[in-house]
Amino acid sequence: MPYQKKYLPLILGVAIAAGIFIGGKLDFTDSPDRLFSTNSKKDKLNRLIDYIEYNYVDDINTDSIVDVTVNGILNNLDPHSVYIPKEDMERVAEEMKGDFVGIGISFYTYKDSIAVIRTIENGPSSKAGIKGGDRIIMADGDSLFGDKLKDGEIIKKLKGSINSKVNLKVYRKGEPKLLNFTVKRGKIPIKSVDAAYMLTEKLGYIKINRFAESTYKEFKTGLDKLQALGAKEIALDLRNNPGGILSISEQIVDEFLEDNKLILFTKNKRGNIEKSFATNKGDFEDGKIYVLIDENSASASEIVAGAIQDNDKGTIVGRRSYGKGLVQREMDLGDGSIVRLTVSRYYTPTGRSIQRPYDKGNKDYYDEYYERLESGELLDPEKIHVDDSLKYTTPAGKIVYGGGGIIPDVFVPIDNSMQNETLIFLQRRGFFGNFVFEELEKDRFAYNNISRQEFINTFEVGDDLVFTFQDYLNLRTDSKITFVAYHEEVKQYIKATLADQLFGNGAFEEVFNQRDIMIDEVINLSNEE
Repeated sequence: MPYQKKYLPLILGVAIAAGIFIGGKLDFTDSPDRLFSTNSKKDKLNRLIDYIEYNYVDDINTDSIVDVTVNGILNNLDPHSVYIPKEDMERVAEEMKGDFVGIGISFYTYKDSIAVIRTIENGPSSKAGIKGGDRIIMADGDSLFGDKLKDGEIIKKLKGSINSKVNLKVYRKGEPKLLNFTVKRGKIPIKSVDAAYMLTEKLGYIKINRFAESTYKEFKTGLDKLQALGAKEIALDLRNNPGGILSISEQIVDEFLEDNKLILFTKNKRGNIEKSFATNKGDFEDGKIYVLIDENSASASEIVAGAIQDNDKGTIVGRRSYGKGLVQREMDLGDGSIVRLTVSRYYTPTGRSIQRPYDKGNKDYYDEYYERLESGELLDPEKIHVDDSLKYTTPAGKIVYGGGGIIPDVFVPIDNSMQNETLIFLQRRGFFGNFVFEELEKDRFAYNNISRQEFINTFEVGDDLVFTFQDYLNLRTDSKITFVAYHEEVKQYIKATLADQLFGNGAFEEVFNQRDIMIDEVINLSNEE
């Protein structure tokens, strides 16, 4: 798969595919007979599909008709009830589980072969001796190079059952012949915690990109590490986090809230209410917490921010969050596909729903981002629309609002330099990653004697590299690109991408955050304490 760094503003619609979709404590009291009994409306739909299959003049794939019909039905419900076809289920399940079985490399198809960007630390390929820059030419005798190489086919050849072995032939620059490696496949984590490191002597930083089954364990590992380093305060970065599993967000909140504090409650169509409370398991109840959010922080991210804010526990920093207060449950459709159906709403501890309206249809719902942009809300907190009828008060007397996202306690405007649309596009499309890979290919040994922390703290990208990148782009795009106004920002992107390809494990974030105005605001708030 082409290399793309996941630290990027998300497309707003990503909240459809993620969001909160498992209501673990929800109960369905209707019997199967009642839920699936025959009625004229269901018969009409089944009969129409049969008519098309047996009598329509042309051959038609009725499976595709069913998919269109299911999507059409769900589009008339709410923006977050979605259908996931069978062919997408493996990928979706892996993302939510947080791991898959493979050989443990980060790669992309470079020219006509698989180029290893880096191996996963302590993963199967790392243990076997494969290195960044290697080209995997063959797997079990099958060639993995050529103009018609497709990522899906590559992944199928490299994946397999756990502990199974795959024989690889690898080209390594400087070696006279192909190298042979036997790699035993293992579980490879899909990390949901991008970074965990210290911002100051007392302030730790943790970034979570989604809430998967493995997220709490990753988060707890990071929290324990930071506490061992002396962290008394935590900046929890949930920007661009579209959500995930409800129970995981509850576990993370539990680390910060005192025993028996309300985290949230849910209400279904029958009015049944289920409440979730903090337990005695929290290890950071005495610490200070800052939660970073933006317009792409959704669902489970909003549960965390809402619980912290409504319990007067910490400080919410950033911009108004997405505004998703619906809970989905996965339901099997019998053919390997599923539907994530909205089954309840959730409410923050003060009783507010932060779900924004969707009565005007899905298009208007997802276009709200542009309304926020055009209204100036992303630059000026005075432009945030609030509804006085949805005003709530926290135990300490702070006013909070429902009706469309979590409004931060401390507003930070969007940074139009580091979040420049052109730079984001270049990062998302892999231009920075490809360029950095080619630069490393010229002389990887030049970085052998520099440590991760030394690179992050002292390495500087020269002006010449920015101009080289500019020439690189102009050879590969139709437009003439210059970085006169964003020279320093481009340097930061290049350095962060270099750090990621050389060291991984949060190095990108640690470099990129050095120019992050929201991080700077949190550090200032911490220093004022």
